[in-house]
Amino acid sequence: MADRRRTDNVIYVEGSEETRRENERRRFGRRRTRAGIAVAVIVLMVLVLVGVYVYLKMRTYKGIKVVDSAETLYDSNAEYLSFGENVLKYTPDGVSYINKKGEVVWTAGEDFRVPIASVCGDYAVVGDKGGNLVAVYGLEGQVSSVKMPYAICDIDVAKQGAFAAILESDETNYIHMYDKTGNIIYEIQTSIDKSGYPMDIALSNDGKKLFTSYFKMDGVNIKNNLTAYNFGEVGQNENADRMVGGYSFDEEMVPKVEFVTNDIVAAFSDSEILLYNMKEKPSERGSIKYGGEATSIFYCSEYLGYIAPDKKKENDTAYILHSYDLSGKKNFEYSFNMDYDKIYTAEDEIIISGGNQCLIIQSNGRKKFSYTFDGIVKSITPSSRRNEYMVTFENKTETIRLKTEDN
Repeated sequence: MADRRRTDNVIYVEGSEETRRENERRRFGRRRTRAGIAVAVIVLMVLVLVGVYVYLKMRTYKGIKVVDSAETLYDSNAEYLSFGENVLKYTPDGVSYINKKGEVVWTAGEDFRVPIASVCGDYAVVGDKGGNLVAVYGLEGQVSSVKMPYAICDIDVAKQGAFAAILESDETNYIHMYDKTGNIIYEIQTSIDKSGYPMDIALSNDGKKLFTSYFKMDGVNIKNNLTAYNFGEVGQNENADRMVGGYSFDEEMVPKVEFVTNDIVAAFSDSEILLYNMKEKPSERGSIKYGGEATSIFYCSEYLGYIAPDKKKENDTAYILHSYDLSGKKNFEYSFNMDYDKIYTAEDEIIISGGNQCLIIQSNGRKKFSYTFDGIVKSITPSSRRNEYMVTFENKTETIRLKTEDN
């Protein structure tokens, strides 16, 4: 018989050693059972989530449902950029912000003879190439309008609305940086004899780093110079003009440079894509050769690449899309047959359009959607909702939702 003793209101029972061990084994067994059930539930939830993710990634859509539609005025000179959750339309006569219903949220009338534009985050900048006007826009409308002292060659904008402009006079080039209200932050001056003629400019998302491409004639030879600037502490300690590095090329043109992330630059030449690290100073990261065969380039913060003709086919509209990661490693190739004229890239898909056709390729190389619309597509960009897109035609704007069946 077990011996019982009482201390205050607590009763202690002293049993045999075998009884105590048996009780411990039972408690351990119950805990192990509960832990096993919890693990099984977690594993099941993970499998369900993975299954849903794979299903959505593998899914192919064949039809559309028109969610919203509105008539829009046809403008042959209009260009479109994804801006916030909607679309920025810019023309020589001004800038408009169009929502997913096709409604004009706001309009800003400016005179841009040859408009060029750039978007980053919640700010956009539109300039008059060869002219003097630059305007900054936020999601709520126009923020500022600035007259440049010289002719505009190129512009780019950062996330906080600060923008950089390459300006050109008869014998001198200038790089000016302004805040979103039009106050000048810094100015760099270079001579045409020394640096050449500006081709493109790229501003980092934080507005602290700049990458430029210039070309010059050296007798009968062409040279292309890439130059990196840093306007943070590193650049301030480097030299007076904040230049922190550069690269020179003979007989190779580099018409496009871009910060694909805040710290990685892609330079697109006529024969290759050059990748550079640029956390503070530039260093070589990788390269992608295409031998001058590319008809288009594309890029985003996750991948980049080019489209080239498919030489194995005699069809003039047969192409191969080549996708790479940001170190230059190939992701996939995708063959398609379409007379395209526009490419839009997001983190998880590539949208190609031309005439009345549209093709959407996922970032893993699978076809998501292929469709022929009734009208000519001017632009197609993702909406804020999954599988919804804003499609601008010549006389209307529609928000469409993808469907698995065409009916």
